[in-house]
Amino acid sequence: MSDRGTLQIQRLDSTQPDQVARWEAFVEHCPNATFFHRAGWQTVIRDVFRHPTYFLFAEQGGEIQGVLPLAHVKSRLFGNALTGLPFAVYGGVASESETAAAALESEAQRLAIELDTDHLELRHIDRRHTDWPVQELYVTFRKAILPKEEDNMLAIPRKQRAMVRKGIKNGLTSQVDANADRFFALYADNVHRHGTPAFPKRYFQTLMQTFGNDCEVLTVSSAEGRPLSSVLSFYFRDEVLPYYAGDDEAARDLAANDFKYWELMRTACARGLKSFDYGRSKEGTGPYAFKRNWGFEPTPLNYEYRLYKRENIPQNNPANAKYKLLIATWRRMPLGLANWLGPFIVRNLG
Repeated sequence: MSDRGTLQIQRLDSTQPDQVARWEAFVEHCPNATFFHRAGWQTVIRDVFRHPTYFLFAEQGGEIQGVLPLAHVKSRLFGNALTGLPFAVYGGVASESETAAAALESEAQRLAIELDTDHLELRHIDRRHTDWPVQELYVTFRKAILPKEEDNMLAIPRKQRAMVRKGIKNGLTSQVDANADRFFALYADNVHRHGTPAFPKRYFQTLMQTFGNDCEVLTVSSAEGRPLSSVLSFYFRDEVLPYYAGDDEAARDLAANDFKYWELMRTACARGLKSFDYGRSKEGTGPYAFKRNWGFEPTPLNYEYRLYKRENIPQNNPANAKYKLLIATWRRMPLGLANWLGPFIVRNLG
């Protein structure tokens, strides 16, 4: 047997097309890789949020054996972390061998200490380290898309199916948008009502530019043509991931949100896709209940930590009681001011 050489840890250089192509080919075929392991996230995080990125890959004999995308988010308000991957539901290691995975995680820990961070966070779906502190705040919702459109409709529980049919009866229509304009207007208004800062519009524009046809906006309008609800989705292999969404206050009464997700599922079925990923939610929240009402069952996410300069896992989320006053204040802030100020805050949340 020939010697394939020593396993080496390298860093992705996005200016090298051949290296990016090899990374992308590995992610496309690695069973435990996700859309958030794609090389394009390095461009998005670096160019939009200005965070240093460290996209590590394990290579042996000229072949990539595993990848671990990381970004360094340093904030006076929210702490100093090396995360795999900020702004992502999933992350952590994607590898074809435990040897490669261990080598990547070892390098991540070394890097976190070198960067003088408070902690390292790896957003795994499955638990990898029983001796690491784990954040069990989030769950994800995934379900198979059935081959026939009518079977997918009948698979929706009765009450939510009635809401979909109400949207159809109300004459709602859906359209795939060429840009993020209508989506952003609905999204920014929606998060403002909930008291949280909005990502900059440039973020969504960059996602669409970076990922091309694998990033798509679908907008639902009333019978009169008024935009009511919109969703930005990612496509990866045979699945669709509705990831960011926004709606007008009139959407609820017209059943626009249920109609929106039905239209996304219906068109995904027509494309021959096999899986619908509803994304993460916190237990006990409205989005959690909404997804359960659609017949999706929760799967816990395991966000694992190595703590260096702190004793407890950070709680940088709206469920944290210390942000209650900030949320209430944000809701009262004029929308224009919130949209201007929001990107300065949300870039550090990750």
